[in-house]
Amino acid sequence: MSAIIAEPSTDVSLLRQLDAKTARIAVIGLGYVGLPLAVGFAKAGFTVFGIDNDDSKVASLSRGHSYIGDVSSFSLESLIRKENLRPTTDAAVLSEADVIIICVPTPLRKTKEPDISYILSAATKVKDSLRSGQLIVLESTTYPGTTEEVVLPMLTETGFKIDEDFLLAFSPERVDPGNRHFDTSNIPKVVGGVTALSTKVAAHAYGKIVGRVHPVSSARVAETAKLLENTFRSVNIGLVNEIARLCRALDIDTWEVIEAAATKPFGFMPFYPGPGLGGHCIPIDPHYLSWKARLQGFEARFIDLAEEINSQMPDFVVQLIGDGLNDRGKPIKGSRILILGVAYKKDVSDIRESPALSVMEKLIKKGALIEYNDPYVNHLTMDCMGRREFQNAQIDSESLRKYDCVVVTTNHKDYDYQDIVDNAQLVVDTRNATRSAILKDGNVIRL
Repeated sequence: MSAIIAEPSTDVSLLRQLDAKTARIAVIGLGYVGLPLAVGFAKAGFTVFGIDNDDSKVASLSRGHSYIGDVSSFSLESLIRKENLRPTTDAAVLSEADVIIICVPTPLRKTKEPDISYILSAATKVKDSLRSGQLIVLESTTYPGTTEEVVLPMLTETGFKIDEDFLLAFSPERVDPGNRHFDTSNIPKVVGGVTALSTKVAAHAYGKIVGRVHPVSSARVAETAKLLENTFRSVNIGLVNEIARLCRALDIDTWEVIEAAATKPFGFMPFYPGPGLGGHCIPIDPHYLSWKARLQGFEARFIDLAEEINSQMPDFVVQLIGDGLNDRGKPIKGSRILILGVAYKKDVSDIRESPALSVMEKLIKKGALIEYNDPYVNHLTMDCMGRREFQNAQIDSESLRKYDCVVVTTNHKDYDYQDIVDNAQLVVDTRNATRSAILKDGNVIRL
């Protein structure tokens, strides 16, 4: 008769707590990823500790005020009042949590190498508070192997053992700020543990707030899947940006070409050109993959080429502006130029890696007199030839006429593009935002 081997108590007890919603959740990092996740667990009935180093964020949340568009203050206030969500700067609460989720930034160094210092800092806090029975999940985008090769050794230094004492998994964030159709609850969640048991319990935890969980065989697979998602987008955006430049040289309407190609019901997915890549994912994540590839002696040529093309787009936009002004007998130097939209995508306030900032910087260095307007960004500070402060310029039909050029870098829905076309002397449209407007003779240049 074969012996019956019992599963570790970490598995059984935590699964029961999750089912009963008595498990306490801690989310480290309350930004665009962490806050919606914390709110999702709190709405599901869990007690959630939201941990962030930023005193102002914690104070705002404690008052029930959201600083992220995807989280309403109305729903947040109720969760705070009922103490389902407990914002704090005190990492000591980690010892009270049964599930700890790390959602911290992963930027690039100036050398374009991965900077996982925030992950290391968060993992150190987890290590200092680690106790038996906890599940730790890393959500921060990172290179393949980080969870198993970096985080796991840090936690086992405590003497605790994986599966016996704690569980560890990776589940990539898939947040799309400003997207009204997809949020934490209806975006499928990929989960990969450093052990099968870790995968099982982590998948069970996310299943409490997500409609569909997709378990994979390892943390490495989950880490790489995230990088593939955004590298796919980067490469295809690079391709369509190159097509845009080619169409410009051939005097062909790029947008009409894409629209025609998109009528094919199979084998084609439309991507659109723009002034460059923005946000914290697409400009950053492919570098994590190519860096890891180089360590293995492999050159990720598609990734590097796409980055090269995409990084040239702000220069191409400046060239279009210069050509348009030159046709009117004006140089860039001394011209008054209005940048419409400094957020990296429409209808959000996020300016991280925004290509509009690169366009502004290049124009300033050429002597242009720059102003900006963005309905979602009231104030802007830039380090360009010294620290510069910009106030959000108010625009109307009359004020638009005073600019030598108006550049649409972010296609916010708030703008009246017909009014812009009617009153601006010159419009450089990098987003095809003026496609429905009735154009005047030759005053609009589209990417």
